[in-house]
Amino acid sequence: MQDKQERLALWQKGLDKAKARFPERKDKFETSSEIPLQTVYTALDRPEADDFALPGEFPFTRGVQRNMYRGRLWTMRQYAGFASAQESNERYKYLLSQGQTGLSVAFDLPTQIGLDSDHPLSEGEVGKVGVAIDSLADMEILFSDIPLDKVSTSMTINAPAIVLLAMYLAVAEKQGVDWAKLKGTIQNDILKEYVARGTYIFPPEPSLKIITDIFAFCAEKVPNWNTISISGYHIREAGATAVQEVAFTLADAICYVETAVAAGLQVDDFAPRLSFFFNAHSNLFEEVAKFRAARKLWAEIMSKRFGAKAPKSLLLRFHTQTAGSTLTAQQPDNNVVRVALQALSAVLGGTQSLHTNSRDEAMALPSEDSVRIALRTQQIIAHETGAADVVDPLGGSYYIENLTAQIEDRVKEMLAKIDELGGAVAAINSGFIQRQIQDSAYKYQLDVETKDQIIVGVNQFTVEDESQPELLRVDPAVGIEQQQRLTELKGQRNAQAVEQTLATVRQAAEKGDNLFPPVLDAVRAYASLGEICGVLREVYGEYQAKDLV
Repeated sequence: MQDKQERLALWQKGLDKAKARFPERKDKFETSSEIPLQTVYTALDRPEADDFALPGEFPFTRGVQRNMYRGRLWTMRQYAGFASAQESNERYKYLLSQGQTGLSVAFDLPTQIGLDSDHPLSEGEVGKVGVAIDSLADMEILFSDIPLDKVSTSMTINAPAIVLLAMYLAVAEKQGVDWAKLKGTIQNDILKEYVARGTYIFPPEPSLKIITDIFAFCAEKVPNWNTISISGYHIREAGATAVQEVAFTLADAICYVETAVAAGLQVDDFAPRLSFFFNAHSNLFEEVAKFRAARKLWAEIMSKRFGAKAPKSLLLRFHTQTAGSTLTAQQPDNNVVRVALQALSAVLGGTQSLHTNSRDEAMALPSEDSVRIALRTQQIIAHETGAADVVDPLGGSYYIENLTAQIEDRVKEMLAKIDELGGAVAAINSGFIQRQIQDSAYKYQLDVETKDQIIVGVNQFTVEDESQPELLRVDPAVGIEQQQRLTELKGQRNAQAVEQTLATVRQAAEKGDNLFPPVLDAVRAYASLGEICGVLREVYGEYQAKDLV
């Protein structure tokens, strides 16, 4: 050891001479989480604890499977949905024909907050940022001619997740597909909505009750469905650092597990179906280390804190999406390069599924050409780079191992602080998490404005005349047509059956019974999303955000 230290000391003297001759580019080098970076990392900096960690073994730092992508590639799941169910159905079929291996449904804003397309607040928003789904009739069109036992489907839906999942199960029934054969995920992560995204409906307590109802129902009836995707993605998009992304995501996950256990569920009955959703930003090495650290932390939390025994309960399985907040309207073709590098970090970090953003998403919903390039980016990484040929290819790097350990330590410190505050809900109610994210976002913006952070094409390397790609535009007539379909549905359905099933939903909510069976019956009767969520609004009330400024 002494010989190594002496060699490093001599090397440092040479480094000082080099710095005098070639001054460093900036005053300090650090990651987005303000982890200071050394000029070089050696065996002296490498943590010894994981020196012989192996993939597929506790604490899973190096991956959740022993052979990872050598056995099966990650699911290539492009996030898509716009305008009507029919148009989105056509986009899904196109993506599947181009080699996509899983579906990912984007819902429009009214759907995300439990409003029908004919609600006054929906005006101008129907079909704009995703597909409009008002009832089971729309869901039937959305998955027309797509066999649900042959694809894996992810649905980015939170507050009304119980209703959309019920619709999906009802479509499977109509296709004659056994629920046990269904594979996919609902996001169903309400806590991050209060701090980062804003598509909440109900207060935290009843929202957590609904989530637990979904856990219990699916554990028995839909065993291969991921009942939640605990999301750091939107936390990062709101301005959080890599460390904050992991810390706040795991804090939310701890809250969900605690709530389910308190409701009487056995941890090993539902924990294997918990999944996660992370962001892939542009600092390639920090992102790889972040994914590795998150896996280790979750395995230890489930084992030590919750006493989970089933091996699958310890696995942090996650979907990754490249960072929408890094995409620029200036020089949009540069976004293809950004996305490729971000996607590579997710693959090197061991993701289970991946969405690659399209080059034009800083300006509009992605065009078909842009979506194809984004999908081809994943396919090139998978088949041409060799990145999928070895498990954890950066494992053992002095730098990666050190960075993984530092992220782990900083996340633990933040989790301890959240525990002191009383857990995730208390930290949200106090504004602690929101202020942390706001402060990080403000610092980042200052760095961009002072050019301490270079954004190519934005604050450096700009051009005067830029060509813009052809953008996808959603026809405003979509909203009118969607409202007409809903009106026709309400005129054709059995009104008495709808009224009876909605009354049963109300009764279950008031008594505290599991909501899933009555919601499923209401969906089968073609009660609308807005009608079902309206009943729950009357029982639970609506969440009112606090002004923290």
